[in-house]
Amino acid sequence: MAEAGINEAQQNPVPEAQQTTDGFHLVIDALKLNDIDTIFGLVGIPITDLARLAQAEGMRFIGFRHEQNAGNAAAVAGYMTKKPGICLTVSAPGFLNGLTALANATTNCFPMILISGSSEREIVDLQQGDYEEMDQLNAAKPYAKAAYRVLHAEDIGVGIARAIRAAVSGRPGGVYLDLPAKLLAQTIDAVKGQQSLIKVVDAAPRQIPAPDAVQRAIEVLRNAKRPLILLGKGAAYAQADAQIRELVEKSGIPYLPMSMAKGLLPDTHEQSASAARSFVLAESDAVVLIGARLNWLLSHGKGKTWGAAAGPKKFVQVDIAPTEIDSNVAIEAPVIGDIGSCVEALVAGLGTDFPKPPAEWLDAVAERKNKNLEKMAATLAKNPSPMNFHSALRAIRDVLKTRPDINVVNEGANTLDYARSIIDMYQPRKRFDSGTWGIMGIGMGFAIGAAVTSGTQVVAIEGDSAFGFSGMELETICRYNLPVCTIVFNNNGVYRGTDVNPSGGCDVAPTVFVKNARYDKMIEAFGGIGHQATTPEELTSALLEAIASGKPTLINAVIDESAGTESGRLTNLNPQSAAMKK
Repeated sequence: MAEAGINEAQQNPVPEAQQTTDGFHLVIDALKLNDIDTIFGLVGIPITDLARLAQAEGMRFIGFRHEQNAGNAAAVAGYMTKKPGICLTVSAPGFLNGLTALANATTNCFPMILISGSSEREIVDLQQGDYEEMDQLNAAKPYAKAAYRVLHAEDIGVGIARAIRAAVSGRPGGVYLDLPAKLLAQTIDAVKGQQSLIKVVDAAPRQIPAPDAVQRAIEVLRNAKRPLILLGKGAAYAQADAQIRELVEKSGIPYLPMSMAKGLLPDTHEQSASAARSFVLAESDAVVLIGARLNWLLSHGKGKTWGAAAGPKKFVQVDIAPTEIDSNVAIEAPVIGDIGSCVEALVAGLGTDFPKPPAEWLDAVAERKNKNLEKMAATLAKNPSPMNFHSALRAIRDVLKTRPDINVVNEGANTLDYARSIIDMYQPRKRFDSGTWGIMGIGMGFAIGAAVTSGTQVVAIEGDSAFGFSGMELETICRYNLPVCTIVFNNNGVYRGTDVNPSGGCDVAPTVFVKNARYDKMIEAFGGIGHQATTPEELTSALLEAIASGKPTLINAVIDESAGTESGRLTNLNPQSAAMKK
């Protein structure tokens, strides 16, 4: 009997404990399944363990000192890769810090996903006063392309799949994903959990333009006497570089890149009209907008900028969002679809008999361009003491043109305005700035995101005011030993450091900072390399050394404190200041 019992036990063994998984692992597995290998964020309750486990599972976690900067890093990573960058934050205050970056990503059409831990629904809805209690989902909705909350572990795969698809399909943008603390600790059968995950297929499918829309656009260009192609950052994001270059060169039409589209074709290309920007905007009679919106950066397509007295223009607009058409002015020929497919169709539509633009137009653009380039060259050749924006940027320009592979981050007021026109770009998606929203504080987040994503050198050209929004991330740059050289244009204040308190009181003027601040000492505190530069020669030497070393570096570039102008070149946006000057 005993022997029979043993045989029976061997034939019918007691089942082992069923294997389970939890919400933490399912989030990580879902991201990895979709080829996402990096998370930017700042840990705390309830997501610290999620970050630890992600790192243990082979993902890279880049920890920041402020969630807004982590979000900006995720956004620029999304822009560079066309995959959503991931930002991970704690609940309530941490979520709100990340919300600025989420809104900026949505406005600028950068794909990113903000994932935040949160309080439980039943507590939030009854407002029972939980730790960092907040209805984050509804707070995020106005500033995100989409917002989702996952309540059950078996839905994590669906939630992440929906977030990825929403972030990159159509017009890209920011997505919010709410993960309550209780969700992460939920356990389910491991096999069931793996089966619940989704690998997103064709997240951003091609959208082919209608043939009649393409033909309509070709006819507008064929009949134009003074055509212009205007490239926006959407054109750079599309990574349709070869098609765009073929359209420009085959048509022979002058082109004008917006700041983050610089480098789609080298800024030194003979058809570039950047140096004649005001002239071509005012005098053109037909404009092809490719991945660009007629927003405030283009004066909404109206007024003196566009030469209102010269008569109406005809616009061709290539965009993936039909709702963008006619948003400011009438669009003669909308071409709706993904930029690669649309531009490819336009190139085919040109055929072999497409007429080059009239010589009178090309000659006029070249004349104005050469005149302005000569004027700029004369300005850049000056060597005032102390340095001004032009002489400092000349030094930087001359170094960077020998290294077209370097990523350039740029923000500030005057620092942004002048660098945009002085620093030439030669490769696409190498220039990152404040973009559509004009937001300050993108500097160190974008620099870290670009360095981590590309693995190559970053030079961040910062106004001293702009740097102040994210300067503590120097510690992050040093902690991860990133090849980032930050150049702070130090003129002792916002716009300039010469303002005085009109009341005669002891407080400094609202725009004035501590005089002669040594920003280079900040990075030295974290083990980085600091330089003080007071001449173009010193700036050149320091920048060359920083690039050669590939180490975290900050150059405190001391410039004339009276060199700046109010609101950069946008004085009209500061009515009180403008009134005081009258």
